[in-house]
Amino acid sequence: MGLVENILILVAFLALGLVTLVLTEWRERKRKKANPQADHMIRVPVDDACCGRHLVCERESLLTTRPEIVYYDDEELDRLAGLDPSTFSERDMHDLNDVFSTLHDSEIAGWLRSLQLRNIALPDELKDAALMIVAERRNTSSSSPQSD
Repeated sequence: MGLVENILILVAFLALGLVTLVLTEWRERKRKKANPQADHMIRVPVDDACCGRHLVCERESLLTTRPEIVYYDDEELDRLAGLDPSTFSERDMHDLNDVFSTLHDSEIAGWLRSLQLRNIALPDELKDAALMIVAERRNTSSSSPQSD
C-alpha cells in the first residue's frame, strides 16, 4: 500500500471516531434533556425476588409507585430542591447530616424516596453512606427467613 492509501485509511478512522463522538454526545444531551436530574438520582439495583407487594419489600426499596411525599421532620430541606449538591453551604450540609444522623436505619430508604420526590439531590458522601445502610438492611433481610 502506498502513502495515499494509508492517509485515506487514517482519515476514514478519524471520521468514524468523530461520528461516534458526535452521536454519543447527542444521545447524552437528549438523555439529560429528558431527565435533567438523572445525574443526581439515587440508583439501587432491585432484587427480582421481591415482588413489591409486601410492606417489607416496599419499606426496603428506593422505588415507589405512590407519589406521596413523606416528611421526616425535614421540611427545611425543601430549600435545596433542584440545587446541585456541589453548591451546598456548610449550613445545608449540617442540616442534611443532622436529619440523616437522627434517622433509624429502617427509615433511610423512605427518606431517600422522599428526597427524590422533592427533587433534592444528596452530596456523594452522604448518598454513599445512606446507600450502604440500605444495602446492608436489604442483605440482612434477604438472608433471614421471611413469611408471606
